[in-house]
Amino acid sequence: MRFGYDERCLDHDTGPRHPETSDRLEAIRRRLAREHAVEYASADPADEETLARVHDAEYVATVREFCADGGGTWDADTVGVESTWDAARLSAGLAIDACEAALDGVDERMTPFSIGRPPGHHAVEDDAMGFCFFNNAVVAAEVALDRSGVDRVAIFDWDVHHGNGTQDLTLDRGDVHYASFHERGLYPGTGEVEETGEGDGEGTLLNAPLPGGSGDAEYLDAIDRLLAPALERYDPDLFVVSAGFDAHQHDPISRMRVSTEGYGAMTQRCREIADRSDAALAFVLEGGYGLDALASSVAMVNDVFDGREPVEPDEESSGRTSSVVDRVREVHGLD
Repeated sequence: MRFGYDERCLDHDTGPRHPETSDRLEAIRRRLAREHAVEYASADPADEETLARVHDAEYVATVREFCADGGGTWDADTVGVESTWDAARLSAGLAIDACEAALDGVDERMTPFSIGRPPGHHAVEDDAMGFCFFNNAVVAAEVALDRSGVDRVAIFDWDVHHGNGTQDLTLDRGDVHYASFHERGLYPGTGEVEETGEGDGEGTLLNAPLPGGSGDAEYLDAIDRLLAPALERYDPDLFVVSAGFDAHQHDPISRMRVSTEGYGAMTQRCREIADRSDAALAFVLEGGYGLDALASSVAMVNDVFDGREPVEPDEESSGRTSSVVDRVREVHGLD
């Protein structure tokens, strides 16, 4: 794959006890270096004007001033330092670059994957939360929609937490379809099945709050019976995976049971969906806080694009998860 990366993202210092640290990116790079000749590409930081196309301009300026004053604690989960301003703009810029590269035809073994930090899917229009300052995936989608021939963007969020920021920023627009598979009841407590979008965005929001303990079979069933038919109907020109890896069975902050091999199978499913829609495909890093689990899962995504055939689970989806999938299918008319 073509990994977007910039060392300045390491300078976003959240402190030694925070789960979202620079160790995450360093663990990924160490793991990739063991087996792969990996290409890394930097990008220009997103400027304030670009960020203000998605976020409130006064909020963007407030983040700049907060960091210029040395940062501190924004909320109980979100902290920053002076360098956070550049890191956050770079994280958005790397996401933009990944989507631009995908639309330029970079695919197959060189499919782009942005591994910037801080992550973005909790950032709302005028506030930071959940470790996130700017919504990298939505900023990238907004820029992509400027291109000729790009009328619809799909964002699939497999992070274990619901991307409340991505939902809020795309809720009423028909040119971005947002689908989230997340653990029911986990932070931030949003993302209900009945939320399907508003106004021009009606039908372009798909939430699947899966019960704790869901694993490979459950996630693949949800992709096959929810995501695939929904995106076949939507027919996106660009498909962005908000790739958090905290649903991994060895992640410390969730109860989900996705294996490293399961992430490979999910990746293959996304690749097939993009191919059927003739959509450009890009990945943008979100969460994942068990360093070994995160690094091995990112390496697995890379392996799939390098020709590996992931192992399919032997078991079937549990009844509890299947009932949620059935309900989402009913709400969205996917039967």
